[in-house]
Amino acid sequence: MNLVSCVRQQAIEQPEKVAYHFMGKDTTYGEFEHTVGRFAKGLQDLGIEKGDHVAFLLGNTPHYLIALYATMRLGATAIPVNPIYTPDEISYILHNGDVKAVIALDALLPLVEKGVQAFPKVQAFIVCETTADIAEKVAALSPEARDKTYLFTHVIANATEALQPVEVAEDDNAIILYTSGTTGSPKGAMLTHGNIYSNARDVAHYLGIRADDRVIATLPVFHVFALTVVVNAPLLSGATVLLVPRFSPAEIFALAREQQATVFAGVPTMYNFLYQLPEGNPEDFSTIRLAVSGGASLPVALLHNFEQKFNVRVSEGYGLSEASPVTCFNPLDRERKPGSIGTSIHNVENKVVDVNGQEVPVGEVGELIVRGPNVMKGYYKLPEETTMAIRDGWLYTGDLAKVDEEGYFYIVDRKKDMIIVGGYNVYPREVEEVLFAHNNIVEAAVVGFPDPNLGEAVHAYVVLKEVAATSTEDLLAYCAKHMVKYKVPKVIEIMDELPKNTTGKILRRSLKERV
Repeated sequence: MNLVSCVRQQAIEQPEKVAYHFMGKDTTYGEFEHTVGRFAKGLQDLGIEKGDHVAFLLGNTPHYLIALYATMRLGATAIPVNPIYTPDEISYILHNGDVKAVIALDALLPLVEKGVQAFPKVQAFIVCETTADIAEKVAALSPEARDKTYLFTHVIANATEALQPVEVAEDDNAIILYTSGTTGSPKGAMLTHGNIYSNARDVAHYLGIRADDRVIATLPVFHVFALTVVVNAPLLSGATVLLVPRFSPAEIFALAREQQATVFAGVPTMYNFLYQLPEGNPEDFSTIRLAVSGGASLPVALLHNFEQKFNVRVSEGYGLSEASPVTCFNPLDRERKPGSIGTSIHNVENKVVDVNGQEVPVGEVGELIVRGPNVMKGYYKLPEETTMAIRDGWLYTGDLAKVDEEGYFYIVDRKKDMIIVGGYNVYPREVEEVLFAHNNIVEAAVVGFPDPNLGEAVHAYVVLKEVAATSTEDLLAYCAKHMVKYKVPKVIEIMDELPKNTTGKILRRSLKERV
């Protein structure tokens, strides 16, 4: 079994069921299957073959869903790329990823003109039409660029028939996901058909995603969290994906009411924005039966505040690109523990180990490692990094964690983010939890910076609800009251907003650069 065959089966069994909803229009499983088959044939007609690499520079539109499933149907490998990356970042991935075709938003057409010269290996640039005059803009390209540029709908229309799924092995690459590159250049995690199918299947099972669910997809679908939790798992289950072009708290509430949404997935900053929206009320999420959080640690104070306001239980989970991504979620059928990422999902093992790879006792902090059918094959063209990341079948996550006696895991922090103050370990998250409990703090982030006396010191950044109501002196006094001295920030800086990536994760690296 793989995702292509599962979704194809849904189209056979319930062709009139809505697969996805986008900007007021429903598309059935039957229609989706037909379009995917023809687009796959169109790609083949352009010279794309099994094993070739196809890059997507796409946002939350149907083009992404069609392109993804068509690429996998052809046996080619999809490389999703954040469309707002800089030209240098995009260039690195296209070169390193040996890309043969690029499917891009029409807003990126200027890059296509340059890309024809910069990427001679790319045989086709396929442009998605979202503006009325795109055909004229393509016609205005240089002859060399125009010869390699095709419109998305024309690729479908010119296909003489639907392509039958190409046979793929469980170990064949389905997707290469480039990590965010927090330590050097991005690395391409090779996820096989077996990896992404097993994780979508096991997430759907663990979270109880059903055919009658209506899942809000506002997370960026080029990100692995969204890819599995709000795209693949629902489609595999025959559910309906409510595709949202961009995150807006007011629009999410309106969509949830109008479309009777049952599942919402977001990162902590999304929950914070929803909670802070003055006009938000419990009726907005009255049909939501399941809310999940991932991508970063969810502050416990925010968890309680959100649940109290909207009467919705939030289940926090954990994952990483190299694990397709989910390894843990708070269970739905028993106790949910605030601050915990929950227990291992079906078919996946998690454990906490010391520097020698030996499991540590319950309650002790060590590195979280993961084993299961969801763990990547390796990093593309990086055998040494692969050997470092995967040892004896276990993926070393780089995250510090602990586990309790009931098998619930707790992320303490990233190994690289830990701050050592005078020989004492300070985990940014524990300081952030204290800051989040302050009634005038909306957001908080903590980093370490060099200190001549203590080695490192704690530097905190906060965003306030009412700037005039609280001073940095007030905040330092508050911290001194609630934390041991060595954990208290040496500096607290008030900001208008914290830097974030497209998934809403706070960029600690940018904050460290400010220091």
